[in-house]
Amino acid sequence: MESLKFGAASNRLTIRTGVAVDDTLSIVERKGLGHPDTMADHLAESLSQSYSAYTLERFGAILHHNFDKLALLGGASEVRYGGGRMTSPVRVLVNGRATRSCGAEEVPVDTLVKSTVRQFFLERLPEVVEHLDIRLNVTENSSPGAVLIDNRVPERTRWFSPRSIEDLRERRTLLANDTSLGTGWAPRGPLEELVRKLTDTYSAPGVFTRNNPWCGNDVKVMGYWDGLQLDLVMCVPQKSVHVRNLEDYRRNTEIVLAECRRLVDHRFPHANVSIRLNARDVPSRDELYLTYTGSSIESGDEGVVGRGNRVNGLITPLRPMNLEGASGKNPVYHVGKLYNLVADRLAHQLHEATGGYAEVHLVSVTGQPLDQPGRVVLRLAAEEVQPDKIQSLVADALSSIPDLTDEIVREGVHLS
Repeated sequence: MESLKFGAASNRLTIRTGVAVDDTLSIVERKGLGHPDTMADHLAESLSQSYSAYTLERFGAILHHNFDKLALLGGASEVRYGGGRMTSPVRVLVNGRATRSCGAEEVPVDTLVKSTVRQFFLERLPEVVEHLDIRLNVTENSSPGAVLIDNRVPERTRWFSPRSIEDLRERRTLLANDTSLGTGWAPRGPLEELVRKLTDTYSAPGVFTRNNPWCGNDVKVMGYWDGLQLDLVMCVPQKSVHVRNLEDYRRNTEIVLAECRRLVDHRFPHANVSIRLNARDVPSRDELYLTYTGSSIESGDEGVVGRGNRVNGLITPLRPMNLEGASGKNPVYHVGKLYNLVADRLAHQLHEATGGYAEVHLVSVTGQPLDQPGRVVLRLAAEEVQPDKIQSLVADALSSIPDLTDEIVREGVHLS
């Protein structure tokens, strides 16, 4: 293993080559579109994107905000074969901060948030739209560090109450908002690809869900692979209005299993395979993963930003991860979002450039230039690399952050 430090940023960029990679054992999890944690992530990101797009169009800049502490508190429901209903609403706790005015003009934060929440549930879980209790805990309090001296107004107190967009410090220079880190790795292995495919097949709009309207979207898949044995544990709910009796439920589970076996056989043709579907079911007592809405959010389950899939859409305990909740963060300078996206993309570029496994860690220092992390650590399986090419890829990735911000707001970027 060789450790290299080079270039103008020799005290910040470290490359280790010949890194041993153990890919003989994999554990992978993915939560589907209707899982409460995934919904919390995606709703927080929708709020950030809506707010960013509004302020960008109205004022020419993205005003300060963060919705990354959002939480969903499950409601209550009654489930019967062939029917069901909501009996208690889902509470949406929109926690965070947002600029409510720029100069003399107000930003309709509450209206914007409520309409975004309703539109999100209309698309993701329409049965819940009329059963939402939206609680707004959105402040415009300034960050620490505003020291009062005489009658001067500290610059920091204007971050969430700017007189004009010229009060936004990031218009002069982009600085990291926090000391944190971004992590990425590549390439994805066969189990990562299988778990993603299975989860999306059952939870995302597509051929399977169109042909099987009883399939709910609160899906979770856990996979294990040791080179010989493949274990899959899957939770795939059914929607009660489409299930007339226990026989229907059992028939539907066989359809899920048949599709799973087809996808497994294509990717793991010689594996010993074990598949467990809805392991908590007790059919003799009619205890089933049968739901009215297709999600456990209807019956007490909670969802919180940052508890689900990482930025790459997976939960991979045997690969590097960090605990940042990227969704809902400000896309201009919040390193918990931007560094994770940059690290993930850079890892794939390094994999393509070196032909082997690549791992990226970007460590920020709060208040320092956003394109100059305190540390850039690359771990590469390749024994030999071209230092100039690697350094160029890193520099390009960091300098692309403003373009990434634009991509997040205008095109949308899938986080988790």
